[in-house]
Amino acid sequence: MSDHPEVPVAPVQAFEPPYYVAVFTAVRTQEQDGYRETDARMEELVKAIPGFLGMDHAQTPGGLGITVGYFRDADALTRWGADTEHRAAQRRGRAEWYESYTLHVAKVERSSGFTRA
Repeated sequence: MSDHPEVPVAPVQAFEPPYYVAVFTAVRTQEQDGYRETDARMEELVKAIPGFLGMDHAQTPGGLGITVGYFRDADALTRWGADTEHRAAQRRGRAEWYESYTLHVAKVERSSGFTRA
């Protein structure tokens, strides 16, 4: 849900199933002090989780932000969910940064991709 202008515009590759996805959708508040720094730190932390595969971000013109995190197994996703700094950022997000959000976690059983040559 942050602005990621340095990230190339391409989806995360398709992985060999099974793997897990965490889909986080949110509408942010006007109060965003500290959000960018915390978002950058969370991205740094999640990339260090063994089994983290990547993430996609999107923002609609109406303000709905979508982040999809890809994890090799449920243990990697559990480690991310239990990370102390991540838990603190979640609390701050509920207190300051989000009007609303949803989190959907799913096991991927089929995955494919396409890239134009």
